[in-house]
Amino acid sequence: MIKLIATDIDGTLIQDSTPDLYPEIVEEILRLTDQGIYFACASGRQYASIRNVFRDVADRIIYIAENGAHIRYRDKDLALTQMRREYAEELIIQLRKIKDCEMIVSTPEGSLLETHNREFLDMMTYGYHNDFQVVDDILKQGKPILKVALYQKNSIRKLGESVLIPAWKDRLKTCVAGEEWVDFMDLSVDKGNALQTIQTAFGIAKEDTMAFGDNTNDIGLMQAAGESYAVENAHPDVKAAAKHICPSWKEKGVWQIVRLLNGK
Repeated sequence: MIKLIATDIDGTLIQDSTPDLYPEIVEEILRLTDQGIYFACASGRQYASIRNVFRDVADRIIYIAENGAHIRYRDKDLALTQMRREYAEELIIQLRKIKDCEMIVSTPEGSLLETHNREFLDMMTYGYHNDFQVVDDILKQGKPILKVALYQKNSIRKLGESVLIPAWKDRLKTCVAGEEWVDFMDLSVDKGNALQTIQTAFGIAKEDTMAFGDNTNDIGLMQAAGESYAVENAHPDVKAAAKHICPSWKEKGVWQIVRLLNGK
């Protein structure tokens, strides 16, 4: 019996960078949570951005933010995982030197940026609805760092997979998170580990858990759930890790599956 549903957002539930849910999934989340089924959203996005997407059901949702570095439910943090300071500092200095990319650093209170790129700032404001502050030097702020992300318009996959992931894989959890993002976190951070934390907190077994994903940072979700679904547009490695394939976000695939739990 399914007691917990966890889904990635961008590229799985909705189109990348979209700020809104579609009405059918909102109604389904209300029905499922009324029945006592927990619903978790798992994303590389920050908490404020995810909460905006799920604003119509905000208090019904368990939030797996920053790829699992920040877990929150009903205005209470269940877990916060910081990066080692020396790694974060070295990484930020390196990423500053990469041309045609933008860097965003996540803290428990929001994000820090050093850019004045208007297009990128507008995307953070109106696309992701992030809470952020533009500063001259992120490292001088002295705040705990949960995640560092590098953005490249159109695609960062080649740079991420050929350069950044090999360079950092032994010290930081590094993954392509959507076609335009590479994320860096503590080695222990993973959406699957976060899902297991939630399973333990609420006494829910793996076999009673359902998960959905599309990108390589969702493989942990697939492994932590008894019923795992890769959407049709998913990366081949995610499809290989999943138990099932379902329609893409364009066909509202997550909704098509979870609505069946209500016998529809």
